[in-house]
Amino acid sequence: MIGGVALAGAEFVAGFRRDWRSPVLDVGDRVIDRVPVFLKEFAIDTFGTNDKPALLIGIGTILAVFAALIVGVVGLRRDVRVGIAGVAALGLVGAWAAATRRQGAPWHAVVPSLAGAVAASATLVVVARSLARPPRTDDDAAALSSRRQFLGRSGTLVAGLAVTVGPLAAVGRRLGGRFTASESRGAVQLPAAAEPLPPLAAGTDLGVAGLGPFITPNADFYRIDTALVAPQVPTDGYTLRVKGMIDRELELTYEDLLARDLVERDITLTCVSNQVGGQYVGTARWLGCRLDDLLAEAGIQQGADQVVGRSVDGYTCGFPVDVVRDGRDALVAVGMNGEPLPIAHGFPVRLVVPGLYGYLSATKWLTEIELTTFDSFDHYWVPRGYAAKAPIKLASRIDTPRGLAKVAAGTVPVAGVAWEQTVGIDAVEVSIDGGEWRPAELGRVPSNDTWVQWKYSWDAAPGRHDVTVRAIDRKGAIQTADRSEPLPDGAAGLHKIVVIVE
Repeated sequence: MIGGVALAGAEFVAGFRRDWRSPVLDVGDRVIDRVPVFLKEFAIDTFGTNDKPALLIGIGTILAVFAALIVGVVGLRRDVRVGIAGVAALGLVGAWAAATRRQGAPWHAVVPSLAGAVAASATLVVVARSLARPPRTDDDAAALSSRRQFLGRSGTLVAGLAVTVGPLAAVGRRLGGRFTASESRGAVQLPAAAEPLPPLAAGTDLGVAGLGPFITPNADFYRIDTALVAPQVPTDGYTLRVKGMIDRELELTYEDLLARDLVERDITLTCVSNQVGGQYVGTARWLGCRLDDLLAEAGIQQGADQVVGRSVDGYTCGFPVDVVRDGRDALVAVGMNGEPLPIAHGFPVRLVVPGLYGYLSATKWLTEIELTTFDSFDHYWVPRGYAAKAPIKLASRIDTPRGLAKVAAGTVPVAGVAWEQTVGIDAVEVSIDGGEWRPAELGRVPSNDTWVQWKYSWDAAPGRHDVTVRAIDRKGAIQTADRSEPLPDGAAGLHKIVVIVE
């Protein structure tokens, strides 16, 4: 319960300012920054998009165990000073985490952690004194009475703490809820695109049962990032700064960005953590201004070879300047599938760059674009073992039937998606039980920057069968069967499933 008082007190105090946070979130961020890459990949593979709740639960569990052993067992039963030292240690860890945020923090960001520690220490002293046992006596009646009084006080204190902790934390959450970007997002009226896209052509979405839509709904779009809680960035006061190795620095408000010539583009994004056959890939219709136009206005200086996107929470991506100069539709995006960017996907502004994994290019909650060099700056994931440059790898996936599915003998539709953004897919082939590669039917695509849907009609005989897919890109390259893991530059290999035909 003492640990609960510490967290509830910190949560309550954190609710009074936008730049104050729960210590659990600050500690969680520092864990994410320092955890070995193999643990990060394990968390994503095991928990998927629930990796962040799993981390918070883990931190809460460790805190509860520490509080129970050090504060409860030792502090209350033996020496209250040890319990106070334990509480102080937790407070200092939280304060350190707050003071070492990626984007920097004001000196007073440590206040919630310290306030929680003070509240817990004071509670510990009061509880220890209240539960102090009276001197032993040989009078049985007096002893029984004192034990009853002790148990009564214990029950009252535990009940009082239990009743207090929850509401105190809830009030803090309620206060902190004032600092959201939801109202700001709700007030945004996106302008019409200067270059709008027509509706998807017939035959783009093949409509096969079990095959998802060509355009991924916002609610279903994968989210993999390092933010435990999506940053809340209102449009009021928002500024995008373009700086570094350029001829003139730019500072653009949200209104400035909306006033530029906006274009619509259908682009597929892929996460570097996506395993062969994985789900961390999706396609959206994005609205934004062209990044090449913006940087041409700033004037890229000779020698600059890296574009760095910096998020409001200090996260950084980086990709080659040549990517901006080769004509691809890299965007400073403000809209996604006909609405302002969802908060979880970067509202109010993010980068979208086709042909590169998200860890290199897809900066959400964008506040700065800097022109620099690869020699002078490593973006976030490079020191953690990922490649500084990583173009999307040719890939394909079977969506239906699912692995180990049982299907009836006869014609079975096999369908999925394939992608290699900026290059495009020329063909998809399916092999049954390691046999001849047979062509699948391809859907239409709006550009080479999206995935393509495919389907194959399989005359399935009873038994256990292996079904494998591969793609061929528009340069004639055939998807490799050599398996590799996501680290350091994306997974490779062929997606194979087992199907039971009855």
